[in-house]
Amino acid sequence: MTELVKRQLKLLNDRTYRARRVSPPMDPELAEQQWDRYTEAGDAARFAYACACEKEPVFHGEDIFGFNRYCTGALCKGRFGNVVIDYETVLSKGLCGILADADARRATADAEAISYYDGIRTCYEAAFGLVDMYEKAACEAGNLRLADALLQVPRHGARSYYEALITLRFLSYILRLNRCVHLPLGRFDCYMKPYYEMSLAAGVTEAEILEQTELFFIAMNFDSDLYIGIQKGDNGQSLVLGGCDRAGNEVFGALSEICLQASEELALIDPKINLRVNKGTPLSLYERGTRLTKQGLGFPQYSNDDIAIPFLTSLGYDPEDARDYAMAACWEFIVSGNGADIPNRNSFDYPKVIERATKSHLLTSDSFETFLEAVGREMDRECDRMIDHCNENRPYSPEILLSSFLQPTIERGRTLQRGGAKYNNYGFHGSGMSTAADALAAIRACIYEQQYCTKEELLAALEADFVGYEDLHRWLLDCPKMGNNDDRADMLGCWLMERFSSYLNGKPNDRGGIYRAGTGSAMTYITHAAKVGATADGRRAGTPFASSYSPSPDARLQGPLSNILSFTKFDLRKICNGGPFTIEIHDTVFRNDEGEKKVAQLIKSYIDLGGHQIQINAINRDRLLDAQAHPENYPNLIVRVWGWSGYFTELDTVYQNHVIRRMEFTV
Repeated sequence: MTELVKRQLKLLNDRTYRARRVSPPMDPELAEQQWDRYTEAGDAARFAYACACEKEPVFHGEDIFGFNRYCTGALCKGRFGNVVIDYETVLSKGLCGILADADARRATADAEAISYYDGIRTCYEAAFGLVDMYEKAACEAGNLRLADALLQVPRHGARSYYEALITLRFLSYILRLNRCVHLPLGRFDCYMKPYYEMSLAAGVTEAEILEQTELFFIAMNFDSDLYIGIQKGDNGQSLVLGGCDRAGNEVFGALSEICLQASEELALIDPKINLRVNKGTPLSLYERGTRLTKQGLGFPQYSNDDIAIPFLTSLGYDPEDARDYAMAACWEFIVSGNGADIPNRNSFDYPKVIERATKSHLLTSDSFETFLEAVGREMDRECDRMIDHCNENRPYSPEILLSSFLQPTIERGRTLQRGGAKYNNYGFHGSGMSTAADALAAIRACIYEQQYCTKEELLAALEADFVGYEDLHRWLLDCPKMGNNDDRADMLGCWLMERFSSYLNGKPNDRGGIYRAGTGSAMTYITHAAKVGATADGRRAGTPFASSYSPSPDARLQGPLSNILSFTKFDLRKICNGGPFTIEIHDTVFRNDEGEKKVAQLIKSYIDLGGHQIQINAINRDRLLDAQAHPENYPNLIVRVWGWSGYFTELDTVYQNHVIRRMEFTV
């Protein structure tokens, strides 16, 4: 780590720069009222207004990039996001190249396309004003390297690794200024490789490339707290390394390693690293990733090409596009550069459906098979209800600026909200699957196999949240649970996922796309659970579910291998919208090489057994409890929350408590 990087990192971690923030120069509500955001002209004019309100360029310390926000409050929330833009085209052509393409098509375009192309010009000209403002400020400050670079990018194509990084910083800045949310960086080591090679050929050293990468990663963190989804840290700045290219060739290389080294040395929450792997990935790469996990970053998250690519092709994605998949903000599988999927459109609440079925059908079900059929019907109805809700017609903002960075929209003359993208699919998460499976296992054992109590007694106990039914509660807690390689629970989890995915996958949506089923939960392991009463697995009313694809917090688990075996029994190629298997490892495991290797072998085992995604938290419950009591002592303590990493002391208490409650393993 160079001295410059150390100084910038200290400035970031001190957080003193936040105290100098000012009120937003732009009133977002006024902007929404002044222009009709549902027309192309109004959408473009609103962005131009936002650019005009940016009066002062902001540089942090010895900043070599610029394009920072310096205001209180998040101005970006509420627009389209979770899209991997066509970084390759933007970096090679520059904005002027995209604009020239739009202008050339305008002569033969219809009225809607002309409106879109004119909107692009309005947006880009406003953005160029910001570039000129930063170029002038950099020149006046003596930062001639940045000033010279801004004469080239982002108007024109990048000529070096440094210029490409400036373009990336600029894109994040203007899209968030336009209130877009969750803007992943996509396949960084793929689209940045040509510029990395250009710089090496021009005499730039590997050490200088590493320094530039680390400074870029630091720059991503200066204002990341302004771009929150549900909690601070939930800002969507994910980055993908490795995997295969569009032709199927492996891409992990020297630049990929530089990114891992930068992330390991900096130990920051952004960018959130994702590693694409497959059955042939050597153990050495897992060992390399484990060194990041050892830092307590909660990443890399590992995604299995052998599962994700077949899932995408089965739903109609072209093989080349499927091979080029990246991650959305958290863990949803989306394609790069030409898709406008909404992979987190809604979340299926498994325990709520079980609760409804239990209240409505348990008394009249003479066998467990009959009850399970009733559960299946309730699941189908819930899917239909969710689909109807999502397909209700409502006006969409055209999203001209974001659309312009997806090449198909230029070719078609339509914004991403009007069908301009190649893919327009929706994804449904699935919260509380393990809780639902455990509840079904308990009902089968309690009512239909061992007759421990009557149906009426079980219903009364659930209604009372087990108060007055303590013996029954203890008995239910001891029933089979997912995570212990016990088919009595695991196969019911498989049945639930089969029913959900087979019913939902491929159903048409209102944007000309389809629906996709997944195993994620996002924040609904908290929000859904708060509205679900006591469940037959022994969970009390309102108690959170597991995060995404993981055992219930109430499960007493035998060990990490049994846990993995439980969660690799289902064919996850059927339900791969996204949602990782999450496991917590006590941080003492990472104290020696042997422990690190065991963790790497554990991750590789999950992938080799057919797991789709896995993320590891290196945590210490005692330290987390102390951080709750004395947050001032732990400003930079990082944990993995659901699909992102954040600073523990910046989380709401309910999310802190859930991380603390998760079971730590040793290996």
